Amino acid sequence: MQIAGRTVLITGASSGIGAATAVAVARQGGRPILLARRQEQLDQLVAQIGGDARAYAVDCGDREAVAAAAAKILGEIGVPDAIVNNAGAGRFLFFDETEPEEFERMMAAPYFAAVYVTRAFLPAMIERGSGHVLMVNSPISFLAWQGASGYAAARWALRGLSDALRADLRGTGIGVSQVVPSKVSSGYFEHNPGAAEGIPGISRFVGSLTPEQVADLIVDSIERERRLVFAPGRLRLLVSLSRLFPVLSERLVLATGRRRSGGGAP
Repeated sequence: MQIAGRTVLITGASSGIGAATAVAVARQGGRPILLARRQEQLDQLVAQIGGDARAYAVDCGDREAVAAAAAKILGEIGVPDAIVNNAGAGRFLFFDETEPEEFERMMAAPYFAAVYVTRAFLPAMIERGSGHVLMVNSPISFLAWQGASGYAAARWALRGLSDALRADLRGTGIGVSQVVPSKVSSGYFEHNPGAAEGIPGISRFVGSLTPEQVADLIVDSIERERRLVFAPGRLRLLVSLSRLFPVLSERLVLATGRRRSGGGAP
């Protein structure tokens, strides 16, 4: 699917990867539809992009709010050609440090946000016989590390949704992609103090990316209908090694990861 002339709906679009993706879509000649909670930031981004960019303030983890926004989008713009499920949140905490409400919030976005947004538009996309759904995921969905149980569970759920959706949509003309970047230099780590330190030290071997680099990968994945993209390439190598040598990989992650306060073994 060529982005030029297409409508691309992007969640979590007020900053970071989502905002960069909106800019990249517009640069390729596409029409970005921006969804996020923060109206002021969305309005600023729409003004920056110009053209046919549109924005809707909505909490994508709220089922009724998504349904209302989707009805408005379908009436005003029509069925999106592609959906980028980027909305996500979460804190890096050990399981016993995480309150039940915190688990629920982390499942709300990214997992339920992707479910609600995709479900709202998918029937019309199936009827049309074309479209693309892309999930922005995390390496923790392939290789879990300690001190981030709720975050890992939500990301594994998103990975499962991607695979299940691809199976369900076979033969419909709708593609499903998953983009998995390494650490991204976005506002997430500013808003979640200590999160960067919670990533295992082995991640330094992989390196980090900018939101703009991830945005270019997202656009490329939609246009080339790529199934699963790891970036940078060293991340794919690390995930492949974890599948071939799971015990060794687990030991490396645990040895270089966060330890509980007090210096006890992880």
